[in-house]
Amino acid sequence: MEGNPNPEHSVRMEETKDGKVKPTKAKRVASLDIFRGLTVAMMILVDDAGGEWQMIGHAPWNGCNLADFVMPFFLFIVGMAIALSFKRVPNRLLAVKKVILRTLKLLFWGLLLQGGYSHAPDKLTYGVDMKRIRWCGILQRIALAYLVVSLLEIFTKNAQDEVLPPVRCSIFRLYLWQWLLGVCILVIYLATIYGLYVPDWEFTVRDSDSHDYGKVFTVPCGSRGKLNPPCNAVGYIDREVLGINHMYQRPAWRRYKACSENSPYEGPYRKDAPSWCQAPFEPEGILSSISSVLTTIIGVHCGRVLIHMKGHWDRLKHWVLMGLALLISGIILHFTDAIPLNKQLYSLSYVCVTAGAGAIVFSAFYILVYWIQKHIFIKVWHSKRVGILLYVIFAEILFWGLVAGILHWLGIYWKL
Repeated sequence: MEGNPNPEHSVRMEETKDGKVKPTKAKRVASLDIFRGLTVAMMILVDDAGGEWQMIGHAPWNGCNLADFVMPFFLFIVGMAIALSFKRVPNRLLAVKKVILRTLKLLFWGLLLQGGYSHAPDKLTYGVDMKRIRWCGILQRIALAYLVVSLLEIFTKNAQDEVLPPVRCSIFRLYLWQWLLGVCILVIYLATIYGLYVPDWEFTVRDSDSHDYGKVFTVPCGSRGKLNPPCNAVGYIDREVLGINHMYQRPAWRRYKACSENSPYEGPYRKDAPSWCQAPFEPEGILSSISSVLTTIIGVHCGRVLIHMKGHWDRLKHWVLMGLALLISGIILHFTDAIPLNKQLYSLSYVCVTAGAGAIVFSAFYILVYWIQKHIFIKVWHSKRVGILLYVIFAEILFWGLVAGILHWLGIYWKL
């Protein structure tokens, strides 16, 4: 289950001529709303049908399937929403309070939904086992990215002209501090994942259905710089900081070719399967969540393009060129085996491919929304107000409601 925060829907605070601060209603961006609708529809599809159709489910380890785009698309959307929400920051203290409150809400719901509060919903069994609670999760990752990027946006925001001068790379220079944060995150992530020594570790099998239930296994590592399932730095940090009992107990690597007889489907373990196949792994862990902030920073940049560049062609050219550059870079890193695509490690190539795809998909919706609004709803009804109202009802709410419902029904049907 993926999260769907909506920061740009919040009320902005603007300063009046007499120096007072008053709330103003934030303006909606139709293409961003539709992009969010697509991502929600993708979430429903992969949640309900991903188990039976593994080509759209999460990749067991390296690789990138349809389900692996959902989380970064949400982070990309959050980034764009941050840029729009903090277009102006007249009162930093008030803005910080709002960010902290929203972050706490996301953390609360993340722990409630994925922390293990509901042990068996069908049996109405509830309660938290503090020895096994899962501390990390999807909403917790979104909360971290939202908090870090929002605070940076608030405290580095200056009064800027809305329209940038036609100077090459001017929008990058205008927000230099944000890109410096991105570089620092990337350096810390790469230095840690390739430089940290990972010792041997052990775990106890907690799956009561396993014939090895209760047994203790030792996983040999004693290495650094490896990106394989048992010996990567991402898992090592989570085991040391979170504790192995507080990590996700059914990781996607159970479907890995070295583990499952039915790979890429989950099934009986191979007779020669290594012991780590039954170990927990946190796909939304500490180091990978730090890396995921990069996706949100790229989303913020795309939101700034929407704010500062007023021409449709200038916006689209910037989004598409940046999206293609990221996409090509990620693909090259993956297929040259330099840095493989990996959602569970949130690798650099994965950041590039998913963020680049996000920029291109959003550009497609931007073109579609502009054309449909202008040439169908507004032109036909000869009224901008009526046209946009009908567009929102039929092209956004009704359309995506039908899509979500159909995908949900297909997911249930495929499972049967």
